[in-house]
Amino acid sequence: MKEEKKILGEQRRQLILQWLKESDRPITGAELAAKTNVSRQVVVQDISLLKARNEPIIATSQGYLYLPPNVPAQTYARTIACFHTPEQTKEELYILVDHGVTVKDVKIEHPVYGDLTASVMVSNRLEVDQFIQKIEETKASYLLQLTDGTHLHTIEADSVAKLDAACHALKKAGFLIES
Repeated sequence: MKEEKKILGEQRRQLILQWLKESDRPITGAELAAKTNVSRQVVVQDISLLKARNEPIIATSQGYLYLPPNVPAQTYARTIACFHTPEQTKEELYILVDHGVTVKDVKIEHPVYGDLTASVMVSNRLEVDQFIQKIEETKASYLLQLTDGTHLHTIEADSVAKLDAACHALKKAGFLIES
């Protein structure tokens, strides 16, 4: 059995960029590492270099995504304030995605670090389940645990009606903080 050769430097970064552009789903660092026969850490560094070149790559809980700059579809975004326990996170996210909403991120205001934002990027129940599974597998904390449950989300949909319906459902579940 012949050992696979590593794909080096710039050639590897161009391949990673090409694969991300062609993919209709997130690609994990482990997948990219296996395809290029390098470590996951090398891929993380490559992604950082590509981002430094202003390539629109984001890291999500499901892997890396390439977001083309000119998305033709009309989208509407809203920032909402929520409050719940860590155990209610799945329920909150299900409510949002079940109304056709993408949860782009979670934000908190930390007393020492200021505003902290983390990418969530979930649009359906499968992605929510993968996000929750990743949190559990890594024993990571939810950002809302740093603020006793209070947090913000940027949500996005293809209509204001979907955003309104999602917010109404969150309010009914007791998760939405209204001003």
